[in-house]
Amino acid sequence: MDLAALKAIKPSEYQEAADGYRATSEMAGKAREAIDNRISAGIRNQLSGETAKAALRELKELSKDFHYAETECALAGTALNGFAFDMAAAKRKLEAAMEDAKAAGCTVGADGSVTFPAGGKEVDGKVPEGGTVQVSTSPTDPTAAALERQAANIHPNPNFGKAIGFADRIGDALKEATDADTKWAPKLRALKADDDLVVSDKDWTDVKSDTDGVRDAGKSYLDSLPQPPRHGSPKDNAAWWKGLTDEQRSDYLAVHPDAVGALDGLPATARDQANRVVLDEARAKARLDYDDWLKKHPEPKRFQPYIDPYTGAMPKGLNVESQEWKDWDEARRNARKSLDGMNAIQTRFDATGVNGLPEAYLLGFGTEGDGRAIIANGNPDTADHQAVYVPGTTSELGNIGGNIDRMTKVWHAANDEADGKSVSTITWLGYDAPDSVWKDAPFEHYAYDGAPAFNKFLDGLDTSHTGDTDPHRTVIAHSYGTTLVGAAAQKGHVSADDLVFAGSPGVKVSGADELDVPKGHVWNEEADGDVVPDIGRWGHGGDGFIIPSDPDFGANQMTTDTEGHSGYWDETSHGPSQSLKNQALVVVGKGDDVALKPPPDPWAHVK
Repeated sequence: MDLAALKAIKPSEYQEAADGYRATSEMAGKAREAIDNRISAGIRNQLSGETAKAALRELKELSKDFHYAETECALAGTALNGFAFDMAAAKRKLEAAMEDAKAAGCTVGADGSVTFPAGGKEVDGKVPEGGTVQVSTSPTDPTAAALERQAANIHPNPNFGKAIGFADRIGDALKEATDADTKWAPKLRALKADDDLVVSDKDWTDVKSDTDGVRDAGKSYLDSLPQPPRHGSPKDNAAWWKGLTDEQRSDYLAVHPDAVGALDGLPATARDQANRVVLDEARAKARLDYDDWLKKHPEPKRFQPYIDPYTGAMPKGLNVESQEWKDWDEARRNARKSLDGMNAIQTRFDATGVNGLPEAYLLGFGTEGDGRAIIANGNPDTADHQAVYVPGTTSELGNIGGNIDRMTKVWHAANDEADGKSVSTITWLGYDAPDSVWKDAPFEHYAYDGAPAFNKFLDGLDTSHTGDTDPHRTVIAHSYGTTLVGAAAQKGHVSADDLVFAGSPGVKVSGADELDVPKGHVWNEEADGDVVPDIGRWGHGGDGFIIPSDPDFGANQMTTDTEGHSGYWDETSHGPSQSLKNQALVVVGKGDDVALKPPPDPWAHVK
């Protein structure tokens, strides 16, 4: 870049262009939300048949188009702001050097050269003449720089040394502008979609590449923005977010969606917007990886003739699955495990409107380890009643669908009992759950490792809530999830009004009064055929370990009409089971209506 170009450039014009891209991104985002949460939701809630299904398929593709445009336009705006920032810095350096040169009596030529006037002590009756110093934008060789300084020191005209300094500053500014132009040109060119209306997995992996490129190129600009607090509390996070301008929020979200999506205390809408980008990028990569796995691991022949192990006979027409195919199928299912979980989250998005189900909010997402996912039915920031569900052993991203379904059922049941007030139910898989009831669940570290994140999430719900009154919050925990809640109460404060335990093996405390809710607000369910409470009760050497199902614990023992460890959220042909309805009543603050088990008969053993 030459002097004339840098002098003529107007960084404000690129900032204005960035504002245009940001506005386009916002319009695309609003269009996507309208399609997902109003148009498609309305069709699901009111229409059926093949025509409705076809319309929903087309609308889903259109929603993808808008989400892709929303994301890429936001990146383009951030890139233009970064380019303007770099050019403005270079231009300020140039203008300062030219002003200083003018003040020193020097003249800057069109090519950046600096002409200096005569000056210094007379030599042979003459004042040393002036001259011109050429500008260079090439990297300065240390030896050449040393010789230049030596020449300036011995030159009879002191203006010569000044001119060299001005020329160097001008050269540095031009080099900085040239470097910025070279750096940003390919980043901006990369922000170009394919000339079609299909957003492919390759497009979304390109988004990830584009994001990384803009973030790396824009480091100076992004570092100039107010930074989120390190290890900040939800209130600290919220204060940082509120202190940003709309433009700064857009730029930070565009290049750090994973960070924004993970910050407790931020509005649910902002976290959802950020996490959906991370989800779409991860899901696209997972699909491509799975397709690649299938290519590298072709399916073997599935069936083979049955051979009687005793006689060696091969009954005609009797085939069985081969061990080779069984091994392949198990490996295939493991290869797509996380993809199944991400598809389950999308399935919940696509269910908005079904039987009045509200929009979903993705409040947390990550694929590291066993994965993380936090999904809300309805906006918790505006809800009168909140329910946060903590799943137990074997829970991971790959099987998140079942846990999402449980909270969908709780939402429907609670909404029916809410007397018109709003309800939000949340599936919180924000910790590494044990993989096995027998091998892993006895270890406490899973609970204590996850407890701080759980408490921080609940505090974040307090911070981000915008209702006129505080929400009524219920924590529902299942199996090992109850152990985590107990650990959270031990190590911090569980910000809840009611606690509901289901199938609990123990909660690390010996009584309800050691938990963080008012007296009488700890509830428990133990269904017939659920062996997990007994594992907790007798799994400690038979020493009488107290669990929430024991009368001495002090919890309200709710009636259950379901069986086994996983049936607490079952529905019947007539509606929710009693087990499910009891939870819903607690969620909406109607504890007095909960059906309770009769207290144990102290004389039963003598009858």
